Amino acid sequence: MLIRRAFYRWQFIAVVALPVWLAVGWAVFGGGGWGTLGLVVVVPVGFIALGVVALLTSLRPTVREQRAASWMDLGIIGAWHAAIVATGFYGATATLFAVLAILLAIAAFWLAVWQLVHDGARRVQASMAEFERLAAQQQDGTRRPDAAATRRPPFDDGGDDVIIVREVRD
Repeated sequence: MLIRRAFYRWQFIAVVALPVWLAVGWAVFGGGGWGTLGLVVVVPVGFIALGVVALLTSLRPTVREQRAASWMDLGIIGAWHAAIVATGFYGATATLFAVLAILLAIAAFWLAVWQLVHDGARRVQASMAEFERLAAQQQDGTRRPDAAATRRPPFDDGGDDVIIVREVRD
């Protein structure tokens, strides 16, 4: 649980740290001007992608309750972060790691969406099961006996006469 909680916190730090690492790595290990132009595009896109995946992960009810990412998050998103770090060294395999980072970003996004939908569906099913249980309990007559006597339909006016006044103006 400690590892999953630490990774949950790391996700929000990584939104800023990993794009900055790409820029710093380019300054230290990188080179030419055309790559700098590519970096101007990659850093904001990486910032947005990391932020969206971190947001989708944190929106899940189970993640909010536990304050910990799931093991699937740790595996896929952790591999994505490692590929971004490896790309930032801009060595001979930087292109391979960049392509791997793009593929893992797509996988991380869809994993986060799938887990969010799956977790939400599980919550709705649990709520509906509880609702059906309470409805069945109410039909069995196990509710309070005085509840029917104190409740009146919304259209009941208490049995008094109703006077309708109609005004016509010219």
